Amino acid sequence: MNKREFLKSAALLASASALPSSIWKLADRAKLRTAHIGVGGMGMEDLKAIASHPNVEVVALCDVDATNLATAHGMHANAKTYKDYRKMLNEMSSEIDAVIVSTPDHTHAPASMMAMEMDKPVYCQKPLTHHVTEARAMNKLAADKGLVTQMGIQVHSFYDYVLGTALIQSGIIGKVKRVRAWSPKNWGYDGPIPEGSDPVPNTLDWNLWLGTSANRPYKEAVYHPGNWRKLVDYGCGTLGDMGVHIFDTPYNALALDVPKKIKNECREPNGFGFPEHNIVTYQFPGTKYTTKKFKWVWYDGVGAPEDHKDLELPNGDKLPDQGAMFIGTKGKLLLPHFMQLPRHIVKGEYQELELEKFKHLGEPVRDYEKEGKKHYHQFVDACMGKAETSAPFSYASRLTETILLGVIAGRFPNKTLHWDSENARFKEGEANKFLDAEYREF
Repeated sequence: MNKREFLKSAALLASASALPSSIWKLADRAKLRTAHIGVGGMGMEDLKAIASHPNVEVVALCDVDATNLATAHGMHANAKTYKDYRKMLNEMSSEIDAVIVSTPDHTHAPASMMAMEMDKPVYCQKPLTHHVTEARAMNKLAADKGLVTQMGIQVHSFYDYVLGTALIQSGIIGKVKRVRAWSPKNWGYDGPIPEGSDPVPNTLDWNLWLGTSANRPYKEAVYHPGNWRKLVDYGCGTLGDMGVHIFDTPYNALALDVPKKIKNECREPNGFGFPEHNIVTYQFPGTKYTTKKFKWVWYDGVGAPEDHKDLELPNGDKLPDQGAMFIGTKGKLLLPHFMQLPRHIVKGEYQELELEKFKHLGEPVRDYEKEGKKHYHQFVDACMGKAETSAPFSYASRLTETILLGVIAGRFPNKTLHWDSENARFKEGEANKFLDAEYREF
């Protein structure tokens, strides 16, 4: 089935379903039985954090890489193991309460949609999806079914970011005129497209790794493990990796919707890898926390950000390696990434934060392990009727759409694209083909 048929059938199934009984039944369970799709790299971190909740029982593990799967199984010997998530979900549907999706980006939506069709709450890694149409479809399906969902953007629940949101919304720097955000990471690839093929390792199911993406020969160290983020068929570049984290607090604090205009200053597209350097400018509709003409600029790649007076710090201090600067009508607020308190700048001088006003948020936390688990445990507690998630798909889909519009703009360097959110279309017709892609049968 192609992508449009897949998403259409999922939407029809959702609209025809009553609120699933699993939502209220989970509240009576002593244990939340979880299934994990993808257990290598970040998937292993997700597994550890979810399993650290005292009310979680890991019942199923899935990975296309047998080495990853064996490591995870060594930690959860009673869990059943699979290399195909479709088989796992079909065979174990009645034994699974919630699903955690930690695959490369191109498999986020196919795996999550299948789980949600079965009325399973889903925790999905960021960015939520690989394409804009998928983000909207996942949001609709989750809403229609009333499912608990959470995007894996752990810093969303960190003290420093919650404080940053509270400070901005308190009006500490007035209305925000601009945000400049940056990461010097390079999840791009400006080199040649690799030629030929290499033998597929015995431990890897290459067909299942490709999943719904187009078929292509395996090349060692090009796709798996790790480098897929650089490549347009599987990842979303630096913007889709670090951008989601660093955009999150400004996006949330300023109550932004999706942008109206997007421009990416980068090299010409090569059809294979993302540009190694991007400067993406977004223009958003104003909110009560911003001026009418609000602009957002993102920089990535080695050496980012470019010098700008907005980014000057008192005493000749250097910017943190990654972060965001809010420029307001009354001053500036620097939000480093991560585990550092925001810094308030007025008239070129640092100002002390009056943390007493925000003691309802708790005390600053410098325990990364504790902070890192918070977001995951929130999802578990929400599944069991004891909490609400702070990054459900209703929020995550809009943030992801914003990120993906900047990624698409990289296909049209230095050209301003105009986004019609209501109709989910670009004014520039040639850009619309990148909102979607066909699903391969595999």
